[in-house]
Amino acid sequence: MNLSLRQLRYVVAAADSGHVTDAARRLNVSQPSISSAIAELEAEIGVPLFIRHHARGVTLTPVGERVVNEARLLLKHAQDFTQNAIELGDALKGEISVGCFLTLAIRFMPGLLAGFAQKYPGITVQLQEGDQEEMISMMQAGRIELALAYNLAVPDEIDAEPLIDLPPYAIVAANHPLARRRSISLKDLAEEPFILLDLPHSRDYFFGLFRAVGLSPRIVFRSRSQELIRGLVAHGHGFAIQNAIPATTIAYDGNSIAVLALDETLPPTRIMTLRLKHYATRPAVQAFQDYVHTAFSTSGIFAPGSITPPRVNPVKRR
Repeated sequence: MNLSLRQLRYVVAAADSGHVTDAARRLNVSQPSISSAIAELEAEIGVPLFIRHHARGVTLTPVGERVVNEARLLLKHAQDFTQNAIELGDALKGEISVGCFLTLAIRFMPGLLAGFAQKYPGITVQLQEGDQEEMISMMQAGRIELALAYNLAVPDEIDAEPLIDLPPYAIVAANHPLARRRSISLKDLAEEPFILLDLPHSRDYFFGLFRAVGLSPRIVFRSRSQELIRGLVAHGHGFAIQNAIPATTIAYDGNSIAVLALDETLPPTRIMTLRLKHYATRPAVQAFQDYVHTAFSTSGIFAPGSITPPRVNPVKRR
């Protein structure tokens, strides 16, 4: 196979744009150049990579998805090779693509990115947020090289390394009758309305907590946003269960919540770093992964035991 990296770049651009004309415009090349790269790669492989839709662009075939995913990874490695060849002997440099689960991103990523940038100023981190399914899909598609996520439904093709376990906590409004307690039984909240973090696999985890104590939650709101849930709780709409607890009890609108430990022994969520197996990790990506694991080690900024929930803030609800 004698395809060049430039041709692979053209094919990936067509897949990302969904239209040959848009890909050509984005890369500032002629439309025939894109079409020729696609045709040559299809000829080499012997099967179609794209389905052509008259006046509606192109979509990938199942084989095309696999080929384009591989091409994305190859292009990242080629970019890294070029950078390293130019800067032999210099500090690590380049750009890496990192994904993070939504609720973990708002709690941990600001501190991680700030510390990493200070240690490795030559490395730029492109951050993608999403739920567990989105993290895994982006990794399989070659759009991210490393992810900070949970140990939920991780396929065999992805290597998962544990960071830290986060136990579940109940959150209630600051003026809730039980707010001044340090802990509570989930059964004590059985009749309370429940606000669910409605993300794939996450919702199954929360339902499992209720099943473990023989309860069924009375769901009144569902949301993908951790901060919206905290706001609803602070206004007395119900209680919620969270694992990645912020370091403040103040919601976005200034109202307060209380964070209560749960008396039952319930399974925690485990934070993991995820990356594809069977692919060499680029040096800059490895540096970020090592930094993250150090941050969650016994001497790190997120050491076990240091991520403790705050007590209820005395600010009254408006």
